Amino acid sequence: MLQTLFFKFTAAPQSIALFTELGAEPYGRIGSGIVELVASILLLISNKSVYGAILGIGIMIAAILSHLFILNINFNDDGGILFILALITFSCCTFLLFDEIKKFNSYKKLK
Repeated sequence: MLQTLFFKFTAAPQSIALFTELGAEPYGRIGSGIVELVASILLLISNKSVYGAILGIGIMIAAILSHLFILNINFNDDGGILFILALITFSCCTFLLFDEIKKFNSYKKLK
């Protein structure tokens, strides 16, 4: 998620094209960038990472659905890279969330 923030906040042409296609330029681009920044920061704070993972999952579900139903997987001849990155980020956030839940349940059993 952090990697795409540069493009969103600097108004890169591909980012503008994507959010124009979604009908959310410029507020959707900047707003989603802020939410992704918050999620990324939460993911980096160990006792808040579960919240970052939940937020990241929600963001990536929106991105994946946007690609499937509005943008197409191969948006702007990118070879599906943005879609693949959304899937990878979704998978990582989901893994982190389940790992944190597993740790929490293990901790509860020890008490």
